[in-house]
Amino acid sequence: MERAAWPSSAIRQLTAPANRRARYRRPLQLAESLPEGSNVVILAADGIRNYMNQFIDDEWLIKNKIITHSEKKTVKPKDEFDPKVLVYDPTTLAGEWKQDETTKKWTKCSREFKPYRAQRPAVLNNVLEAIHNTPLVKLNRVPKENGVKCNMFAKCEYFNAGGSTKDRIALKMIELAEAEGKLKPGMTLIEPTSGNTGIGLSLAAAVKGYGCIIVMPVKMSKEKALTMEALGSIIVRTPNEAAFDSAYSHIGVALRLQSEIPGAIILDQYRNMGNPMAHYEQTAEEIIDALDGKVDYVVVGAGTGGTVTGIAKKIKDKVPNCVVVGVDPEGSILADPSQGEVGFYEVEGVGYDFVPGTLNRTVVDRWLKSTDKESFEIARDLIMKEGILCGGSSGSNVHAALEVARGLPEDKNVVAILPDGIRNYLTKFVNNEWMIVRHFDVNETV
Repeated sequence: MERAAWPSSAIRQLTAPANRRARYRRPLQLAESLPEGSNVVILAADGIRNYMNQFIDDEWLIKNKIITHSEKKTVKPKDEFDPKVLVYDPTTLAGEWKQDETTKKWTKCSREFKPYRAQRPAVLNNVLEAIHNTPLVKLNRVPKENGVKCNMFAKCEYFNAGGSTKDRIALKMIELAEAEGKLKPGMTLIEPTSGNTGIGLSLAAAVKGYGCIIVMPVKMSKEKALTMEALGSIIVRTPNEAAFDSAYSHIGVALRLQSEIPGAIILDQYRNMGNPMAHYEQTAEEIIDALDGKVDYVVVGAGTGGTVTGIAKKIKDKVPNCVVVGVDPEGSILADPSQGEVGFYEVEGVGYDFVPGTLNRTVVDRWLKSTDKESFEIARDLIMKEGILCGGSSGSNVHAALEVARGLPEDKNVVAILPDGIRNYLTKFVNNEWMIVRHFDVNETV
């Protein structure tokens, strides 16, 4: 077959063998000579995940003599501070959201809801439009091997632009703050987070031109920090053992930094209405839409609680017979705040030592607890047996979903939320040595 002619000399130049760095510069150089209205399409062949220990990491760049020293910025709060800056209650929602007394639907809200977007545009104006509309994937081998007969589906949130379900709330919180005049050009976002909200905010800050400082505990993965630094954010680490109301916790340090940095704002995922609203407006609608309303169980992990609360409220509105199951790790108090005992756990992004204002426990029908062992082993099974490149908390949710699904008839549909992907954990549960040191079972083929 005769090969078709190249459509232009520009495309020949772009595809010709050349120095790689020069090749990446060429699209911009060639575009400068094109008339207004021309379209240039560049193929982005892969993503950041494959290079977490290479060009994303300053240590690698220095070792390979690409740079001589790190130019990453650092920041730390002053040792002396006014105790008043720590006066903060993360357990109250910053707004009002109630059921309508007549319809019993969760439509009475102090913020205006956006209409549901059923699908992504074919062409995106920026990468933030690649947030929402994630795929719902049927699980096959894992349910079968665990004796499940009903349909199990995974809501793969790592298909969001920044790689997690937290991209949704980051965008929503920023949109609300901009609309209310609280966030203006030139300001700096500061956020205490376990990482994924920080990545979502870093992504949006990069697109919109805001400064961004992320404060997170030491236990959160290096990959999360590298991703946020690549997006231009400054990372501040805090002790794992610091209680939420300590001046040295990620919340305490964020509050201290906000008091010292002019033009800084904490959007506050623990209290911000945008957190559950994002999932009420979109995530739940996507699930209901995909299954034509036949949703019998939804299994959602809880951290700030925004995901489970937002999804549950919309599910209660539209599919009232659906059972909402919350998942909480051993060592967290969200499933039973009266227990009061907090312990260490390895799974990231779930659980807390307080009940955030964004978690409405009344809309959760049932709670299940998860362990690190269960979470990581199921997550590795999902990777190996389903090809789903998920994170550790996804294993928590699917393990709980398997428990729910056992004994259900074939026509029932169980949905598990998979909050993030493998990128954030390449040096953690994906790594056999890391698993063995912590006495978790290892399947050598992962």
